[in-house]
Amino acid sequence: MHHPASELVIDPVLLRNYDVSGPRYTSYPTADHFVEAFGEAQLRQWLGKRNIGGISQPLSVYVHLPFRDTNSCGCNKVVTRDHAKSAKCISYLEKELALVEPLLGADRRIVELHWGGGTPSFLSHDEMNKLMAALDRCFSRDATAECSIEVDPRRVAPGSMKFLAGLGFDRVSIGVQDFDPAAQKAVNRIQTEEVTRRVMEEARENGFRSVNLDLLYGLPRQTLDSFNRTLDKVLQLDPDRIALYSDAHLPKLFKPQRRIAEADLPSAESRLQIMTLAIGRLTRAGYLYIGMDHFARATDDLAQAQAIGRLQRSLQGYSTHRGDLLGFGVSAIGQIGPTYYQNLRDLDGYYGALDAGRLPVMRGIELTSDDLVRRAVIQALTCHFRLSIESIELSYLIDFRRYFASELVVLRRLAQDGLVELEPEWIVVTPKGRLLVRALCTVFDRYLREREERAAYSKVI
Repeated sequence: MHHPASELVIDPVLLRNYDVSGPRYTSYPTADHFVEAFGEAQLRQWLGKRNIGGISQPLSVYVHLPFRDTNSCGCNKVVTRDHAKSAKCISYLEKELALVEPLLGADRRIVELHWGGGTPSFLSHDEMNKLMAALDRCFSRDATAECSIEVDPRRVAPGSMKFLAGLGFDRVSIGVQDFDPAAQKAVNRIQTEEVTRRVMEEARENGFRSVNLDLLYGLPRQTLDSFNRTLDKVLQLDPDRIALYSDAHLPKLFKPQRRIAEADLPSAESRLQIMTLAIGRLTRAGYLYIGMDHFARATDDLAQAQAIGRLQRSLQGYSTHRGDLLGFGVSAIGQIGPTYYQNLRDLDGYYGALDAGRLPVMRGIELTSDDLVRRAVIQALTCHFRLSIESIELSYLIDFRRYFASELVVLRRLAQDGLVELEPEWIVVTPKGRLLVRALCTVFDRYLREREERAAYSKVI
C-alpha cells in the first residue's frame, strides 16, 4: 500500500506504548560504538582511497565551533566570553586543514558546507573571514553548494546576515527552543520574538534560501497553553523548515540541567500533548513531515528531495546530498567511505595532537558488511518510510527474509499494532508509525539489541 511520504497520523495510544529510548540514527553504528583502535593511521588510509581509480564520492565539510557565552544546551561546547580562545581555535583549524589537504587528492570540490557548534556566530567577523579563507584554500565550492550556519540571534548584530551572505552562506538554522518567558528563564535563554524576526528578515533580504527554526518541547515550566502561544509566533515568522526536538533531560551527562527542579518538568502525558499539538498545528499550516523531528515547506529542498527519493540521513541530519563528510574541529565527526571517525573531544587534547603534527582523531569505526546492510535499511526507513526488499537483496547479495528472520518476527508484532505493513516486496511504515520510526529502526540495530542499557539516549517522544 502506498502512502504519501508526508502523510501522518497521531495515535496517542501507540505513542505511549512505544515511547522507548533510542538513537536519532545520524550514523549507524552510532558514535558510542566507535573504537579507539581506529585512529589517525586508519583515517589517513581511507582518505588516500578516495580518489583511487578516478572515482570519488561527493564531498561535504562540517566545522565544529564549540564556543558560546551562555550555558544553555547539552552539545559539546566551551562557555566563555574570551574571544582570544576562539581566535586560537581558528588558528588550529588552519593547522588541521593543512594536515588534511595533501591527503585529499585532486578532487576537492565540496557540495555542502556547514558550521555548527556551540554557536558559530560567537566568532568575530575577522575570525569568520579567516576561517572561510582557509577552507577556500583547501577546497573549491561547487557552484550549487549548500552553505549553512547555526546562529544564536541574541548574538547577531545588525548587518551580520549580510556579512554571512557575502561569505557564501545561503542557509541558516536559528535556535529558538521556546518563546515563553517562564521556560526561557528556566533554561537561562532569554530571547524575544523581535530579535528572532530581525535576523530572519535580514537573512531573507540577503538571499538566504532556507531559514530553519529549532524548537524544544519538554522544557521546564512549559505548558500546553504556553507552547501554543509559541507556535502562534513561529507560524507568523513562517520559516522554511522547523526542527521540533524532544528535550533530553539527562542531568548526569549535562551539568546545566542539574539546577532544573524535576517538579518543573512537564509530565510524560503533558509532553505527549505538547508534541501532538505542535505536529497538528504545523501540518495544518502546510508543513510536510520529513521524518524524525523535521518539517519543511513543500518548496524546500528537503521536501523535494524526499518526493523524488533522494533524501539522505547523515551526520548532518537530513540532507539532499550523499557521499563523504570531512569533520573539522574539536569533537567533529566525519564519514569517509565505509568508515566514521571522531576528533578528540577536549580542546587541550585537540591542540596537542595538532602541535605534534597529528590528525586529532580520538576514535572511529570501519563498518562490517553487516553494518553496511543494516545502515542501508535504517536509511531507507528514516528517509522514505518504505524499504524495497529486492533492492537490499541485489545491493548486498543477501536473502533478506533469512538474514533478518528474527527482525521480521518483531516486525510482525509491530504490524499487528499498525506501525508497519509487511508486503511481499516492501516494508512500509504506516502514517501511524512514522512518528515512531526511531523505535522501528532499533529493531535492525544489532548493537542496541545486544546491549540492555539504553539510558544514554533521549526518549523517542
